[in-house]
Amino acid sequence: MKSFKVTEFNAPLTEVDEPTPQPAGTQVVIKVRAAGVCHSDLHIWEGGYDLGHGRKPLSLKDRGVSLPRTMGHETVGEVIALGPDAKGNIKVGDVALVYPWIGCGKCATCLAGDENMCLTPRSLGVYCDGGYADHMTVPHPRYLINLKGLDPVAAAPYACSGVTTYSALKKVESDFANPIVIFGAGGLGLMAVSLLKAMGGKGAIVVDIDARKREAAEKAGALGSVDGAAPDALAQIAAKAGGPVRSVIDLVGNAQTAQLGFDCLTKGGKLVIVGLFGGGAPWALPLIPIKAITIQGSYVGNLRETEELLDLVRTKKVPPIPVTPVPLNGANQALLDLQKGKLVGRAILTP
Repeated sequence: MKSFKVTEFNAPLTEVDEPTPQPAGTQVVIKVRAAGVCHSDLHIWEGGYDLGHGRKPLSLKDRGVSLPRTMGHETVGEVIALGPDAKGNIKVGDVALVYPWIGCGKCATCLAGDENMCLTPRSLGVYCDGGYADHMTVPHPRYLINLKGLDPVAAAPYACSGVTTYSALKKVESDFANPIVIFGAGGLGLMAVSLLKAMGGKGAIVVDIDARKREAAEKAGALGSVDGAAPDALAQIAAKAGGPVRSVIDLVGNAQTAQLGFDCLTKGGKLVIVGLFGGGAPWALPLIPIKAITIQGSYVGNLRETEELLDLVRTKKVPPIPVTPVPLNGANQALLDLQKGKLVGRAILTP
């Protein structure tokens, strides 16, 4: 089995050859068909998060992430072997999306179906080895969702950018009759535009500083786009929304987007923060109660939401985001291209 592992933060991935795993207990071994390269992988690779205001960065070690680690949490694979206790609807030969946001499986949060919120996570590609490999071990068949004919390369991003944006959109679903403002037109932003339409929303105004990404968002069906660095960005957002803005989803998550997102909201509006670019909170505290603003974080999504998402993609024929297939040995270059903002959509490793 070949994999590319983080063996040192901020260093090139290390190519590792080792025996192909054999499943035990409830485990399932898959042959990886596609693995998305996500911006969250950059944080793992770089080793932490910028907390702003001169604070010490939040390190991955502090979060319990140990090295070496095979990244990759957007994975599709073909089932090649099941452990003796692997019971379920998955069989050898099935091609499935891997749900990666796994918890302890025993606490009240996990038992309620919200493993992504578990305090002792075992997320694949983060705390356990993931899809930057030609084979991967999944701990239980319930974390495999049969693609039922969906294209593996196009479907891989649904495990993160898909379910992350779907879960965030559900948090502002009561405002779907009005335009939603979305910050960021990368893989998540393009996914959000397509899903919003499929979920019955009026549409999105997309804000991004990259002209190529704004163009991609408009091609994906955005109602309009705005350069977030423009001096009159706030006025442009208001004009293109055509009325008060009640919902903002920030898929970037830095001080600039959080401030502009806050500023464009009307009284009683909601700012949902998804992105992890980093920095400190920029808002003047008195304005939060004065405007009665809700600021809510949204972290990926649960297994039920991922299953709902794939059903939505099939029934509404949601168009996939742009993807760039990359050989497995191109993992390092894909990360560098993502870091430099060169990618539109998603790079997908195809072992």
